[in-house]
Amino acid sequence: MHVPDWIWGITLAVVAFLFLFDFFAHVRRPHVPTFRESLGWSIAYVLLACAFGVGVWQVWGSQHGAEFFAGFVTEKSLSVDNLFVFSIILAKFSVPAPAQQKALMIGIVLALVLRGIFIAAGAAIIHQFSWVFYIFGAFLLYTAVKLAIESITHTDNDSDNDFKPNAVVRFFQRHLSISDSFDGNRVVTRINGKKMLTPMVLVILALGLTDIVFALDSIPAIYGLTQAPYIVFTANVFALLGLLQMFFLLEGLLERLVYLGAGLSLVLAFIGVKLVLEALHENSLPFLNHGQPLTNIPEISTGVSLTVIVSILVITTLASLWKSKSSQGKQDS
Repeated sequence: MHVPDWIWGITLAVVAFLFLFDFFAHVRRPHVPTFRESLGWSIAYVLLACAFGVGVWQVWGSQHGAEFFAGFVTEKSLSVDNLFVFSIILAKFSVPAPAQQKALMIGIVLALVLRGIFIAAGAAIIHQFSWVFYIFGAFLLYTAVKLAIESITHTDNDSDNDFKPNAVVRFFQRHLSISDSFDGNRVVTRINGKKMLTPMVLVILALGLTDIVFALDSIPAIYGLTQAPYIVFTANVFALLGLLQMFFLLEGLLERLVYLGAGLSLVLAFIGVKLVLEALHENSLPFLNHGQPLTNIPEISTGVSLTVIVSILVITTLASLWKSKSSQGKQDS
């Protein structure tokens, strides 16, 4: 799938416009979004992603269209899982509710920039070394097992200990002149005539850098569904667009998605297996089958991938809601 430079240019310009619009429309005026506002904008961004996917389907064919939708659904689901950690970070730093939008928005933009770097690096590595799919697949399988174990062993009492500031955040915490309290959603404040940074800087750093950890599984996961950098990038863009509104929409529902981790572990395991199978089909490792591809290995089509991913997520979401409703019913009785 060759994408001309002018399409890349237009895409980047539109992405910049959408994020600027999101900032000025929702973040510039500090407020706590209502459920109706969050729901409306969340639906709008999902519909925008669907319209883009239909456009890819029409212009570049059903294969690439299906790849975009599979990538978008996967990345959006992984992003929802990230909201758990974002919620903990905001709570740890005691970010005032009206200031949370700005912290999340800037953190999301920083995350997009970092993911763009990962995507470009991934494309270059895949182009040079096809055997990297073995590593991607093995890493996703490892992540799937780790996530499944965490989902089983996690308890409500663990939530307060899920986040500890990383080394970068701690470094800035020690070496920057940071005030003890927030000043609205400002990054810079003035205390006794002296300019100081507010804790908002640490929150933004924590949100953005935490996404690096998430990108370590999300980027290999989407490369397991498509090898087109343009689709990888746009799927990530649309997954992050509207994440701000989805945070406030799902804030009260996140704790009810009790089986989301288990569902995502199945998705990552499935994509990990798919990557290993693709690596075997394109095998060039001299110690495996004398460096020749293994043609008798089954292939998993994009259509099958999309069906499996959507089915897993729908089943785990419905099971989570049923579990939460059942538990609530027992408490009420």
